Amino acid sequence: MVWGMSDTPAEPSQAPDFDAMTRDIAEVPAVEVIVTVAVNLMSAAAVKLGLSEEGEKYKDLDEARKLITALAGLLDASATEVSSFHAAPLRDGLKSLQLAFREASIVPDEPGQGPGEKYTGPVYG
Repeated sequence: MVWGMSDTPAEPSQAPDFDAMTRDIAEVPAVEVIVTVAVNLMSAAAVKLGLSEEGEKYKDLDEARKLITALAGLLDASATEVSSFHAAPLRDGLKSLQLAFREASIVPDEPGQGPGEKYTGPVYG
């Protein structure tokens, strides 16, 4: 299932216009798509770390680990494609999430073993 799309069938008059969606996405620069995906991963990881207003209600460290690792992989893979103007705040956000994960863990990972650290190297506070 794609985010934002319902699994209930739409009525013919409400069917998505995939041609228009394709044209819209074709006009978006790749850097903007990468940054948008990174911000979505960061937001989702923060929620799964319990950092949202509802805190503990959505806390799930296993899910947070996956999201942080995916974010680290995306940033590592796109490092040469995204300018430092975009990459620096994303890397800072990633490091903050990695440190928050370590703090939220009952038994913290060893440095270099935390989420995404195979891409970023060990993260220290």
